Amino acid sequence: MPDIIQTIIGKYNYWIYITLMMIGFYAIIAKNNLVKKIIGVNIFQTAIILFYVSIGAKWGGTIPILQNVHGEGGAGAATHAIKAVDYINPLPHVLMLTAIVVSVATLGVALSLAILIYRRYKTLEEDEILARIREK
Repeated sequence: MPDIIQTIIGKYNYWIYITLMMIGFYAIIAKNNLVKKIIGVNIFQTAIILFYVSIGAKWGGTIPILQNVHGEGGAGAATHAIKAVDYINPLPHVLMLTAIVVSVATLGVALSLAILIYRRYKTLEEDEILARIREK
């Protein structure tokens, strides 16, 4: 039993991501206010970005740059060898940097659309907007 508890505690970062995802998912599904739905989508995106960045992290890893090690050969000739180092994969970080930019742009467009919807229907409640659309 202590091994299970140790495993759960050892993966606390995943529990944080799952909690953030569920908060965002709840806001998307349960809320009727469009701004609350937009913020829920943003929280959900943030949880996914944090998850992927944590996957790319590695304890004791270094940046992926090859390092030349100069050593002496058998007859005094210099030899070049590439030092074996535990590298961090930069791909998840690069992809999530792009995802952050897309997330900010999506948030801006969604909030501007919410402003336009408010100007037209004088409300941001989903039920009231749908009722006014059906009236026309």
